[in-house]
Amino acid sequence: MRRRAGRPATPVLSREIIARAALGLIDDAGADGFSLAALAKRLGVRPSSFYNHVDGKDDILAAVRELVSDSIDASMFARLPWDEALIVWAHGYRDTFAAHPPAISLLATLPITGALRTLRMYDQVVSGLQRGGWPGEVIIPVMVSVESFILGSALDMVAPPDMFDCGPLSSEAPSFAAAVRARDAASAVHGRPPADLSFEVGLAAIVDGLRGTLRALGGSPGPLEPLGSPGSLGSLPDGTDMERAAVPLPRDITPDTDLTGEPA
Repeated sequence: MRRRAGRPATPVLSREIIARAALGLIDDAGADGFSLAALAKRLGVRPSSFYNHVDGKDDILAAVRELVSDSIDASMFARLPWDEALIVWAHGYRDTFAAHPPAISLLATLPITGALRTLRMYDQVVSGLQRGGWPGEVIIPVMVSVESFILGSALDMVAPPDMFDCGPLSSEAPSFAAAVRARDAASAVHGRPPADLSFEVGLAAIVDGLRGTLRALGGSPGPLEPLGSPGSLGSLPDGTDMERAAVPLPRDITPDTDLTGEPA
């Protein structure tokens, strides 16, 4: 008997389609709003239909993790010194999760089992740290410490812009209120969100501290010149000059200030 032409009785599913729908549901409804029943309703199928393509909720979330990880480039660890590679990787990682902030609480606490493409991404990071001279027993702690900072910074990107506004209580916390005003002034000068400045200051401090840790462990710390110097990274994937990518901020910032901390 010939099959009748026309639309199938139920939507065609695949692991990729399910993962994309799940990520959309998490973005729209948050971590608490994700369930197999809600996902099935979104796709117009019965929950039992999923089991022809995935093993259950954890496997769906593993597929979501892979989908998100696909946007995180780690190839620079094969061609750059470990510290420079961490800078570029951190920026891309943060931007990726900032686009899906509700996914952070789900994926950051889920075992990596089943997420093959994510494992490959992590393997690139670990291989780069190995080549940089990091001892095996501290490589994962180094990666996780940077990753934890990245995920917190991704949440900061979507925090309310007035999160630190003291309002009428400014006089009760004058030092804090003045510091917030100074930060906002620096943000206005650069035309960049305050979250960017916080991220860059923190990332510069972390990478510099890791260089010192590696020296103390007897490894090679990597290049010590400012990250924006000739022969270094040049620019980030978004075109940001590395001279302005790692920035301990001075008190008075002008557009011509060298944000690497070196005299102009």
